[in-house]
Amino acid sequence: MNDILKFTSRGIYCAPGDFYIDPWRPVQKALITHAHADHARPNHKAYLAQESSFNVLKYRLGEQSKIETIPYAKPIKIGPVEVSFHPAGHIPGSSQIKINYKGKIAVVSGDYKLEDDGLCTPFEPIKCHQFVTESTFGLPVYNWPDQSDVYADINQWWLKNKAHDKTSIIFAYSLGKAQRILKNIDVSIGKVFTHGAVENMNEALSQDGYQLPETKKVSNELNKHDFKGNLIIAPPSAMGSTWMRKLGPLSTGIASGWMTLRGTRRRKAADRGFVLSDHADWKGLLQAVKATEAEEVFVTHGYSSIFSKFLNEQGINAQEVDTLFEGEKSDSADD
Repeated sequence: MNDILKFTSRGIYCAPGDFYIDPWRPVQKALITHAHADHARPNHKAYLAQESSFNVLKYRLGEQSKIETIPYAKPIKIGPVEVSFHPAGHIPGSSQIKINYKGKIAVVSGDYKLEDDGLCTPFEPIKCHQFVTESTFGLPVYNWPDQSDVYADINQWWLKNKAHDKTSIIFAYSLGKAQRILKNIDVSIGKVFTHGAVENMNEALSQDGYQLPETKKVSNELNKHDFKGNLIIAPPSAMGSTWMRKLGPLSTGIASGWMTLRGTRRRKAADRGFVLSDHADWKGLLQAVKATEAEEVFVTHGYSSIFSKFLNEQGINAQEVDTLFEGEKSDSADD
């Protein structure tokens, strides 16, 4: 497709450097933008990632995985290609990968968001010739509210449930969004318990240097009286599961960008929906693309056809490309 990047059946390939970025089939050398399962897959021979995602990747990919790490903004040579990792603001350790070859720069952004969430290193726009962008929420209807208002709503919901002796359980991706909520809510309201999947991510991120409020894992030694009036953070995959039966009287909430559409919350049968996403909204996507000043934009997962068409109407040379990335899934699966 061009002399730096090729979109292949194994993933995004840089031929001059002979490496792949977030490949979905086994390869010799994989550069990883972040540790979500659709971007960091097992069975590659060698991995390169940003240093603050090391322990999370080890946990997810297995101790046997050969993982090298690099700080943000430190250029290294891979063959004739210069590569560096730059903040994507998506989840802890998430990166845009900058590739410089013969004076031409390509950036593969992975997943990203522009707002500073108080947890991960904020997004850094990079000027380039070619830019690969997601489009998970690439429709004008997706326009995120101020995140401080969302956290205030979560706190008020928790307080109301506590006054009625109910347990509050909020469903959020176990890596990234769960810790973002934990970092920003008012933990003086009560205790915070976690599903095992969330607690495992908390422990791995703590090893990577992230400081999080104290939590306690939901276990068989605890009973429903221990949870009353407190908050539980669990992955979407726990929604409606037998695991929830021991938690007592509950009020349920979902934190997701999909909660913008009321029908989504009704379909999930949750009591509350909180609009909170670790992806850029419509305005954020446009702002990120324009900031790159890229001559070519490649649009991947999400509303890629609509978003690429809109960019072309704005005079930006954009095209849709097929990948196996999933973004923020609208079903109950966890990432």
